[in-house]
Amino acid sequence: MEIQKLKKKLLMEELRHRRKRSRSRRWLLIGIALLLGAAVAGGGYYLYNLEAILEGDFARAEQLLEQGNHEEAERLFEKLYRHHPDFYLAERALFQSGEIRNLYLKKYHEALLAYLLVEKDYPDSPLAKKSLQQVADIYKHRLRDYPRAIIAYQKLLDNGVEAGDQVQYEVADSYFRLNNFEQARIEFESLLKSYPESGLSAEAQYRVAVATSLEGDLKKAAEAFRLVNEKWPDSSYAVEARFGLAGVLEEREELKASLEILQGLRGVYPSPEVLEKRITQVEERIKKKQKAI
Repeated sequence: MEIQKLKKKLLMEELRHRRKRSRSRRWLLIGIALLLGAAVAGGGYYLYNLEAILEGDFARAEQLLEQGNHEEAERLFEKLYRHHPDFYLAERALFQSGEIRNLYLKKYHEALLAYLLVEKDYPDSPLAKKSLQQVADIYKHRLRDYPRAIIAYQKLLDNGVEAGDQVQYEVADSYFRLNNFEQARIEFESLLKSYPESGLSAEAQYRVAVATSLEGDLKKAAEAFRLVNEKWPDSSYAVEARFGLAGVLEEREELKASLEILQGLRGVYPSPEVLEKRITQVEERIKKKQKAI
């Protein structure tokens, strides 16, 4: 009898434990379900409002830039692109990252990377050409890497670009800085032919004359210098062309003609001391030549 009571008591205790464990498990499952529901709801809210959140981040980056906090602004712009490349302002964020690196932080190689990514990832964007222009300018004016600058400028010309005469000028000038005077002359002549109404025409013709003289063709150089005076007599390059012509004539031993041009530049040439030195030099050569005779 006592054994039966003991068994019944043990059975009742076991049943109570089971009910307790069941209730605990039930509450645990409910808690997990509630947490999952909250996470899903939060994720849905985030996704639904993601564009507004990113627009806020972009505005914050612009504000930081205006405040002069360049490093933090660049970091936020770059982060927007890196984490959300499909965001409609991502290309602008990447371009701005490049601009800050280039203009404010002077990190030119890092700026190149940003600009090149704009061109690569958003080739149909108006910012792609602007980025390529910046790439070319950094190579030429910041890094003095003229071969790479020429490639970038030429790509701009091939794709069609506003102010093509300026880009063509940069190509020609880059060749000149590489001491490739023949190709520089060809490129300056191309500018004159392709953009006859360009405001750079007088300078381009003057640079043709200089390049030709450095090639050693003094006769054609003299003709090229004279052309500057004939077509653009009121240009500042007309004065420089007369000085250049005097130098060519001196090299050709036409000393009296050279001296006449130099004397005519008195009161006009922007570097009087240089002018007087050249006049004295030619006068002394004329005297030596006369004594030799």
